[in-house]
Amino acid sequence: MFVVLLGPPGAGKGTQAQRIAVATKLVHISTGDMFRENVKNETELGKLAKTYMDRGDLVPDEVTIKMLLERIGRDDARAGAMFDGFPRNVVQAQALDEALAAQGGRIDHALLISVRDDELIARLGGRWICRNCGKLYHERNDPPKAEGVCDACGGELYQRDDDKADVVAARLEKQKPPVALIDHYRTAGVLTEIDGERSLDAVTASLLEALG
Repeated sequence: MFVVLLGPPGAGKGTQAQRIAVATKLVHISTGDMFRENVKNETELGKLAKTYMDRGDLVPDEVTIKMLLERIGRDDARAGAMFDGFPRNVVQAQALDEALAAQGGRIDHALLISVRDDELIARLGGRWICRNCGKLYHERNDPPKAEGVCDACGGELYQRDDDKADVVAARLEKQKPPVALIDHYRTAGVLTEIDGERSLDAVTASLLEALG
């Protein structure tokens, strides 16, 4: 069984992917882990990817796809895998479809964890840091006792630019799964949408139920 896990940043994909992998015994293939492994082992693809990562740029599709094809060609992935962070667009999805078809497989399930934008912004934004001791707070999930003041040392709390709501909103817009990608799997009849605004356990149960 081959499964694609989709969702915007802050939807909990990483956590849910780990839970599903344990419950189903599927190999968990994370794009981030794949990049790190290749860079650490100094493979040719890893060296190439690093040149983009060091600049803060996205690794091109052709490099990512070659890494993925190598990964799914290993023995542990031949019977099935769960893809987390891949595909990011239709070009990658089509390359994955072709690679799996070549070995007699296909994507059986595409699971989309859906969360409203305002909830994602609340989850990803709102982080505050103490200038003095570095203690972290979250204005909704872990607020300080007194606004703007660190509980631990009394230092001033500040917010980094990339934790501010408007910056988070702009990042979300860039990193959401494209509509065309979602439609690709909807058209293939394998898409299931899961409400990601419930508890971790409830979301995990729904994902497992969708997998049958």
